[in-house]
Amino acid sequence: MEATLEQHLDDTMKNPAIVGVLCTDAQGHNLGCRGSLSDEHGGVVSVLAKQAASLTKDPTDSPTVCLESDSGNVLVRTHGSITVAVHKIVS
Repeated sequence: MEATLEQHLDDTMKNPAIVGVLCTDAQGHNLGCRGSLSDEHGGVVSVLAKQAASLTKDPTDSPTVCLESDSGNVLVRTHGSITVAVHKIVS
């Protein structure tokens, strides 16, 4: 599985609009990262996803968090037990 995850991270970074990607487990432990997103962001990304999920009444709903700035957006979403963050530059 680790090799597959590493390949997905590499493939994601091939998109010129994406400058960073991070995957964490439910505890915020880094499963893999590339570019502008690093190990130090794992806990924050995990907590953002959990807090966003707590705002919905449907426990099966997985909201997407979008942090916007003038230079880019960070999108955070949980898929099963893995939380993914993608840092995109503004085009």
